[in-house]
Amino acid sequence: MTKFLQLWRDNRGVIVFISLMFVFRSAVADWNDVPTGSMQPTIQIGDRILVNKMAYDLRIPFTTTSLIKRADPKRGDIVIFTSKAADNRLVKRVIGVPGDVVAMQHNVLTINGKQLAYSEQQPVTADATETADASLLLSEQLGSVNHVIKLASYTTGRDSFNPVTVPAGHYLVLGDNRDNSADSRVIGFVPRHEIIGRAGKVLFSLDHDNYYLPRSERFLAAL
Repeated sequence: MTKFLQLWRDNRGVIVFISLMFVFRSAVADWNDVPTGSMQPTIQIGDRILVNKMAYDLRIPFTTTSLIKRADPKRGDIVIFTSKAADNRLVKRVIGVPGDVVAMQHNVLTINGKQLAYSEQQPVTADATETADASLLLSEQLGSVNHVIKLASYTTGRDSFNPVTVPAGHYLVLGDNRDNSADSRVIGFVPRHEIIGRAGKVLFSLDHDNYYLPRSERFLAAL
């Protein structure tokens, strides 16, 4: 006990700082590494994204227990969730909220009977980690949110699904890299309690294909 008290006296400033940092990362804000291209072109492999853990709930630190619900995810939000179905933490975009009827035909989304608007962007060549086929970038208007999606030149079998109704307390999520994303088409609807935060910025980014050098243009980039 004496040694413990001496350790506390000698290092209490550092101990308090580290403890507060862990509490902050658990309940307020954290960063999330992105190891896959499922959200390209919005989020690149190697991005470290800022996660606002208070965007939707005020939680007890180190738990998933919500003390106060501050808001619900909206269409277009980029959310981080711990998926029981995938047994992993995932980053996807909210497409359908509870009660929405969502369908997709050849990568064209329809929500509540209204087809989303699309416009073509410049073509892009797939990353070295993917195939050499050219990909297509399309601007997708999701309510008030305009973002870019990436489509492959080959068929994956996930480009269409019949109308589905998003159940209460759940969300339909998709990756912006539509032909290369294990999202609600694979894992099903995402329960509200699995969503831990919202992403809005890239903190920093490392280029995995170039000796992990920093991508300066990605620092604090808005998503």
